[in-house]
Amino acid sequence: MSQYLLSVHGADEGSYPTPEDMERAFRDVDALNQELREQGAWVFAGGLQPSGTARVVRSKDGELLHTDGPYLESKEQVGGITIIEAPDLDAAMRWADKATVACQGAVEVRPFQEDPSS
Repeated sequence: MSQYLLSVHGADEGSYPTPEDMERAFRDVDALNQELREQGAWVFAGGLQPSGTARVVRSKDGELLHTDGPYLESKEQVGGITIIEAPDLDAAMRWADKATVACQGAVEVRPFQEDPSS
């Protein structure tokens, strides 16, 4: 089985119109995570703090530079990730469909690189 990253994208602050919408999304994501576990697809998942809490490390001319804030300025940020195991991209996309509904946001699906030595 291959592993896939499902990254949830949305507005950094105020992604949910009401507190009730946010609570529903959290409940729905918990239910999705439970289903992933029961189906043996679960690897890891977690939500992220707002992008303003991010720190970026860059290397320039042999010196490491630390800066505050997100790597990219954007209206949308990654708000959370889920890593799953799935037999193929079609199966990963079915999980992404469920994640999109649960999270109430866009979900990007990307396969992990295969280990060339295996």
